[in-house]
Amino acid sequence: MKYVILIGDGMADYPIPERGNKTALQIASTPNLDFIATEGTCGVVKTIPEGLDAGSDIAILSILGYDPAKYYTGRGPLEAMGMHIPLDEGDVAFRCNLITEKGGVIEDYSGGHITNDEARELIEALNEEFSGKRQEIVFYPGVSYRNVLVFKSGSKDNDFREGKEIGGAPPHDIIGARLEENLPKEEILRNIVLNSKEILDAHEINAKRMASNKRKANMVWLWSGGKKPVMPAFSELYGVRGSVISGVYLIKGIGRCVGLDVIDVPGATGYIDTNYGGKAEYALRSLEDNDFVLVHVEAPDEAAHSGDIDLKVKAIEDFDALVVGKVLKGLEEEFADTDEGYKILVLPDHYTPVSLGTHTKEAVPFAIYYSHAQSRSKSKKEESGFDETSARNGDLGVLDARAGDLMRFFFSNKPPSVKKV
Repeated sequence: MKYVILIGDGMADYPIPERGNKTALQIASTPNLDFIATEGTCGVVKTIPEGLDAGSDIAILSILGYDPAKYYTGRGPLEAMGMHIPLDEGDVAFRCNLITEKGGVIEDYSGGHITNDEARELIEALNEEFSGKRQEIVFYPGVSYRNVLVFKSGSKDNDFREGKEIGGAPPHDIIGARLEENLPKEEILRNIVLNSKEILDAHEINAKRMASNKRKANMVWLWSGGKKPVMPAFSELYGVRGSVISGVYLIKGIGRCVGLDVIDVPGATGYIDTNYGGKAEYALRSLEDNDFVLVHVEAPDEAAHSGDIDLKVKAIEDFDALVVGKVLKGLEEEFADTDEGYKILVLPDHYTPVSLGTHTKEAVPFAIYYSHAQSRSKSKKEESGFDETSARNGDLGVLDARAGDLMRFFFSNKPPSVKKV
């Protein structure tokens, strides 16, 4: 059996009044997602446990059956793992956004979606200033605005409370907010954030961006710090060897932490311009040697954060055509006639409503198609495709991801214990 999970980050949404009260999934043309929903089985799954923040880190750990309350230590260490940053015992890693600050307000969580090369130069400037004086603090460049700061275990300031997520709020949640009201509570972190503007604001990179009418990446924002997590291997839990494909280090880090191979795809950016087709191609190629692959596409989430419904619809349609469609075709050609066939699961990790521009906690729609299924469920007659409403009318009710309901059903074919919405 070949198993594939395809995640369209943040695809789920609220009805949009100016679009006939349809969601982005209902507006978008998604024949391949619709096929999986109507020819397979579907429901909704709770990916954000009570008491935890809505985000891809929490959601994807839950989807994979790892209870975040037990295994989550912060987003920073997961991204560090995805970047191959060595974390020693006691090291604390933070997500380090390059942001735009203007007039005391957080204007952009992404520094105007700064390029990789520009970001690298700015991160190097920060290292020259901070690490040159204090070698126990190291900045690491990532992809675009997504970078990492590590406090080494020997740092005199590395006395952060054990088990407590450290740093400021996720910057995409506080766009337009006053900087001074949202700074991290830890003094050392506040000082780094404030001092970073002195270094970055007048940097040559930002002077060039201003001359081109682009936003400056003139400050860092430190959030979701923690120590390296320890988790059981995915193969131990489900008996399959596999890989993960994503354009963002967070997802790569989760994969690496649970023992999945991390496949780098050229042109995978974590944005609307990502190499969709390349992700599908590499996913199919990986199944020649493994039983399982997870493909993550960030683009719908990024579009939703920007409040652009048309861009989100385009991202969903590209995901459907260039990832879901290509993977379905390849699976059908290569594995449909084998003794065990294939199974494919599609879902968003969380809601990212365009109207809010941030993540929310509602249970998300999912659908599973098994190539060797003998017949369709009767309830499929009531379904119109893959979207939030249709999934609630599906035959699987509401699953609890962190309890392992979704993965057990996906890998075992045993009907889960469910409740209706």
